[in-house]
This record gives sequence, structure tokens and C-alpha cells, in this order.
Amino acid sequence: MKRPKLKKASKRLSCAKRYKIQRKVREHNRKLRKEAKKKGVRRRVKKDLGVPNSAPFKEEILREAEQRRLRIEEEKEKKKQTKKEERAQKRKKEEAASKETEPKAKKTRKDSENLKGQKTTPNKNSKQFLCAELNKVIDASDVVIEVLDARDPLGCRCPEVEEAVLQQGGNKKLLFVLNKIDLVPKDNVEKWIQYLEQECPVLAFKASTQMRDRTGQVKKGRIVTSNEILDRSRGAACFGSSWLAELLESYSAKTQTEGLLKVGIVGFPNVGKSSIINSLKGSLACHVGIQRGTTKTMQEVFISKTVKLLDSPGVVASPSNAPTAIALRSLQEKEGDESLLEAVYNLLKQCDNTQIMLQYNVPDFKNSLEFLTLFAKKRSYLQKGGVPNTVQAAEAFLADWTGPKLSYHCKPPGISKIPAYLSEMVIAEMKNAWKLSKINTANKETLKGVRFPIQASSISFTSKGPTAGLLSVVESEEEKREAAVSEGDTEKNHENSEPEQTTEDLEKLEKPQKTSPKKKTTRVQFQTVPIDISLSTPKTDDAYDFNTDFV
Repeated sequence: MKRPKLKKASKRLSCAKRYKIQRKVREHNRKLRKEAKKKGVRRRVKKDLGVPNSAPFKEEILREAEQRRLRIEEEKEKKKQTKKEERAQKRKKEEAASKETEPKAKKTRKDSENLKGQKTTPNKNSKQFLCAELNKVIDASDVVIEVLDARDPLGCRCPEVEEAVLQQGGNKKLLFVLNKIDLVPKDNVEKWIQYLEQECPVLAFKASTQMRDRTGQVKKGRIVTSNEILDRSRGAACFGSSWLAELLESYSAKTQTEGLLKVGIVGFPNVGKSSIINSLKGSLACHVGIQRGTTKTMQEVFISKTVKLLDSPGVVASPSNAPTAIALRSLQEKEGDESLLEAVYNLLKQCDNTQIMLQYNVPDFKNSLEFLTLFAKKRSYLQKGGVPNTVQAAEAFLADWTGPKLSYHCKPPGISKIPAYLSEMVIAEMKNAWKLSKINTANKETLKGVRFPIQASSISFTSKGPTAGLLSVVESEEEKREAAVSEGDTEKNHENSEPEQTTEDLEKLEKPQKTSPKKKTTRVQFQTVPIDISLSTPKTDDAYDFNTDFV
């Protein structure tokens, strides 16, 4: 009987029933054996006894039997192979016959389809494609807004992009937008605005990171804690969007262009280009994310009847930059675990260890590898067996430094060096194009509304200056080839020579060392020592004396 709470019926039987079944089976088998015995049918095959040991020429008989067995196997293999060849030939003949009977129109259609398939679609992750899209945005726009991260504004500036905008014809204007000001102390923001205003007009901005989609409904997610709700409420606030929209509207009215005013938004990855467009639009018009390089192509967004925004992919950082700039600004695609660990090492070099300890709530550490181990244990990034996953910890650490949560700041340089492509006449033209009084009032109002972090809770960081970017494909391809050649040389050197380990090397385990091709392997030289082998030397007898040793 099937019980109600169980999925399957029970297989338990009473002992009497089980013994009865066993008895019936035994009787049935006995009956079958009797019938087989009467008919003379034997189920068991007689075992091959083989060659007895007493038989003469036993070894020769066994050898002949083995050779016969091998011959039979070879014949079977040959038959299989011939059958395979016959099948393949038959298949080829059938394909050739079907091609001949196929109409010509169908053949030409197939050939054209194959040619189309051979033309590979452009890889949207390649540097070639990203540079081409960025150049499209610069060429098509009347005003170019360079978005700068307020935590490192000088490091977010790209001289190549600024020079390309100012040297192009068509009277293009440049405007700096200082984004993420809520992650920097207020005094530091004011100093950076004063520093950057000497070269180009600057507008303070705080983009909204929690935008609604186009239907106006908030995206559903999991149940979150009160701290996350507080962070979301702060991230949802936007400051400076109305001022920027009004500034662009007034500029379009002032220029009196026939069509729309095209405004290109450019900058390095994760500075907040798409977030600024979404804040101006008031809805989720462009995809945003913590992952670098979310935007791949040029996107057009209309914010009014007279203004159209052009979103662009991030500027591709040149490999010739400082390691710290590459760690923060590069796309870091197709990079291994060593590059992640090296990026963390370079970032920690530019910071104070005590501030990092307080920010991430970890104990004192000697090097970056030890920090990542402690950080992985703190965040529960563990592999099988409880081993800390340092690679996942490095990815989380880098995501914090480029994301919208971590607070760090850089001090502006004391003396401002105006670049060569910015002359006094160009600076005056750019300032005259915009209403500076309106920009100053906008910055004051924005700074009043934003809630800034305390100086003590923000990490002090050393900037490495402007970051060089790539606008052409030729440079990136050459650098790729040079990088591949240099990697091949280092691998050969590692194979030929074994690096010596010293105490300094052990202290800096996280810093990968590369052997230079000019270094030669050091050989150990042994000094000859004179040995006295005269017969007068006393001999030591190691033999045991059983009378004294084993008593």
C-alpha cells in the first residue's frame, strides 16, 4: 500500500512472503535444469585446459597459437579500414553528383553567402574599433565635454583628445565636467576647480547612479540592508544636471545653428560619461556598469529639441603610461592574474598603508600579496580548502578604485603648466564662448547641496599627471607587436637561466622580476685545496668491537 507522506511505495515484505518467493524461484530453476538434462543441452561451456606441462614442444605450440591470434586480429583491422575507405569514397561521389545536379542560380547564391561570411564583423572589444568610434564622436560634435573624475582630475585628462578637439576646424568648443565630487572633500574640489579654470571652463557635477528605466519603473532586486538603502538614496541624488542643460541650451541659442547642437561626451573608462547622459535625460538612456568598457559604440540621446548628446566609448590608454595610470584608466581586457596583482601593487605604492588599513579594516601588511590575502579573508573570497582567492580580491579592489563608492583624493599641483596646444588666444576664445558667471553660480549651488566626505575618511593618493591616450590604430598595433616580442625574449631568458633569490627578493614577492637579455648566467668556481694523503696520517677504524660495544 502506498503511504501518503512518501513519494514511493515501500518495498518491505513479511518474512513468510519473502521465503515463499525464494522457494518458488528454487523450484522453477530446478525444473528448468531437469528439462535441459533430458534434452541433453549443457549450459556450461567446457573450459579450455590449454597445453599440459607434460606435452612435448609446449612452447612452440603456444607460440604458434599466439601468432595465429595476431594474424586474425590484423585481418580484422584491414577489413575495417577497407570498409571505411569505401564509405568515404561513396560519400565523395554522392556529394560531387549533388553539386553537378544543383542549379547555377543556387550555386552563385551560396558562393555570395560564403564571401559574406568571410568578411568578418568588426570586433567591438578591439582597440581599432574603439578608436574609430571615439574619432566619430569628436568629428560629429560641435561641443566636446571631457568628463574628469574628481578623485584624480589630472590623471583623467587626455592631451591627445584635447589637442584633436582644438586643432580641428569648425570652431569646436571644449568644456570640463568634474564628476563624482561627492567622493572628495569639499576643499579639494574647490582647489581643483580653481586650478582647471585657468585652462578651460569647469562645471562641478554629481551624476545619479540609480536611474529609472524608460518605463519609469525601478528595477526589481533582492532584499537589501539598511546601509545599502542609504547608499542608494545618496547615489540617486543628482546635482548640476539642470545647470549643465541650461548652459547647453543657452549656447545653442547663442550660436543659432540651423540643426541640433551636437555635444560629444568623452573621457576615460569609468569616469561617468553614460551616467551624466542619463542624469540629463532623466531616465536610463545608456547602459551603465562598474565593469570597464560598458559602452562600445557611439550612441545618440536627445535631451531637448535643440541639444543632442553623443555617448562615446572610453579613451584607450597608451601602454607607455605609468603603471598606476594603466591600472586605473586602461580597459584591462585579456589580461592575466599577474597583471591584476601588479596593478594592486602599483596602487598601494601611491597610498599610505594606515589609511588603507582603516578603509578596508585589515591588520598591518608588509606587501601587496599579504594585503590581498587579508582582504580575501575579510570578504570571504575563498577557494576550495579555504585558500584565499587573491585574484578575486584584486578584481574587487580595482573595482572599488574605479567605482562610485571609494573616497580618495589628489592634491592639485602648485604651479600650473599650460600645455603647448593651449595658447592664450585659444583659452580666451573658450572662455568667451561660455557664460562664466553662470558657471560660477552653478558650481557654488552644486557645492552647497552635495554632502562631502571628511578629510580623515578619504585616502590621499599621488597622481602621475595626464594620461596619454590612443586615437589611431597604427600606434596600438605596433605596441602590441613590441609587447609580444618582449614577452618572447623574457620567456627564453627564463628558460636558459635560473634567477638567484636574495633576502630583498623574498621581501618583495609580489613584484614580478624580469631577467634582462644582456645578463649572463653566473657560474660557480671552486677553489682547489691541497690534500695530504701521506701514509703517516692516523687511520680511524670504524669497525665495531662486540666485546665492548654490545655488553
